[in-house]
Amino acid sequence: MNASAAWTCRGDNKLIYEFLPQDTSRQGNPVLEAQRVLSAARKEQRMATFLDVGCGAGTSYDIFSNGVDRLRWIGLDITDSQEVAERPQRELPFCFFDGVHMPLADNSVDVAYSRQVFEHVRYPERLLAEVHRVLRPQGWFVGSTSHLEPFHSRSYWNYTPYGFCVLLREAGFRCVQVRPGIDSVTLIGRRFLSYLRLAGLFDRFFYVESPTNMFMEFALRLIAQPASRRNAIKLLFSGQFCFIARKQ
Repeated sequence: MNASAAWTCRGDNKLIYEFLPQDTSRQGNPVLEAQRVLSAARKEQRMATFLDVGCGAGTSYDIFSNGVDRLRWIGLDITDSQEVAERPQRELPFCFFDGVHMPLADNSVDVAYSRQVFEHVRYPERLLAEVHRVLRPQGWFVGSTSHLEPFHSRSYWNYTPYGFCVLLREAGFRCVQVRPGIDSVTLIGRRFLSYLRLAGLFDRFFYVESPTNMFMEFALRLIAQPASRRNAIKLLFSGQFCFIARKQ
């Protein structure tokens, strides 16, 4: 039996395959995914509304609004978030909510964005339903959340990629897709090094292929595994994963 056949016989979780990209197995980056769909939204209309769910200090405003016209940025967060408490004074359109009910009209948002927030959300199914409600038809929901990540900052959950896809679909989203983020070994190592004030050494791996992901990519390509299989294996060991979904 050759190496490729051996991988097939060991049987990945086939349920996840319908949510995996077929074109590439690169490590996902929610910022790049959001920029991509936001660019498309701006081409379709005069003004695009961008909602950051769990915006914290509002850093996404600088990422997505810097030098970009035809964009209405809205930051949304709970009042007792640690990141909100440490937020610098800025004249930005920040809104507060109770963690579930958004103070926004139906069908009023083009792109909703949520980077590493849903592991801290007490009622994720209810909030996902709210995200779906405020998005316009054909609007996009893009972000990332935790899979195998240590407890941090009042985190309630770690999601499996398949489980989060099911939540998105049950909330009414379609075109659901997930990509592996930073691998769990690197992420756990970064957490350990934070106690030595050395976590910054690993920060770049949130944006470029992390060490274990690089190793798996090389090994899986060596035995001629397709992009979907490479994504599936990397997701098994991901510390975080990216998601993208669309409202029909």
